[in-house]
Amino acid sequence: MNGARDIFRNGILRQNSIYRQVLGICSTLAVTNLLANTLVMCVALVFVVSMSSLTVSLLRRVTPQRIRMMVQVMIISTYVIVVDLLLKAYLPDISEQLGPYVGLIITNCIIMGRAEAFAAKNKPWPAFLDGLAMGLGYTMVLMLIALVREPLGFGTIFGLAVLPESWTRWAVMAMAPGAFFMLGIVIWVMNLIDPPAKEQQS
Repeated sequence: MNGARDIFRNGILRQNSIYRQVLGICSTLAVTNLLANTLVMCVALVFVVSMSSLTVSLLRRVTPQRIRMMVQVMIISTYVIVVDLLLKAYLPDISEQLGPYVGLIITNCIIMGRAEAFAAKNKPWPAFLDGLAMGLGYTMVLMLIALVREPLGFGTIFGLAVLPESWTRWAVMAMAPGAFFMLGIVIWVMNLIDPPAKEQQS
């Protein structure tokens, strides 16, 4: 069993789902133009991936192998429905802005990948920590991208003006190409700071 420190190091840095594995980038492109939307999406994913991993681990000994992936999808979809209903009830404006992307958490490769690769083979507490770490790694990258895109694209941070009216908004940062551009920079910078394992050994 991996220690908590190793689990968090892997989830947030060494095996980061966004800049290392390039998974779950649909939401990276869709919601990172505004910090508020990004934060809500990140909290939703952290909740879903950690709770799904915990549940998959708790049921791992009683889940038949031949239907394990169907069971995992049902578990994930249950938590996503809970998140979607909570957003519609308490944050209707943000729920409307996020649109179908909350529902698409069900098909997020990060969640299915951790359920299959880690949670189904480990005890509940490490599985929960692994899901939490992967969610926090996802959050770190998306919030970093949004922290650049929103000011450049809209002149605001969390909807509050931080740049003067004379500032020329970068329209590209409000659109998907801006997210591609920023994601490429993040991948490049993080690989310089923390090279992949094979490069470290060479």
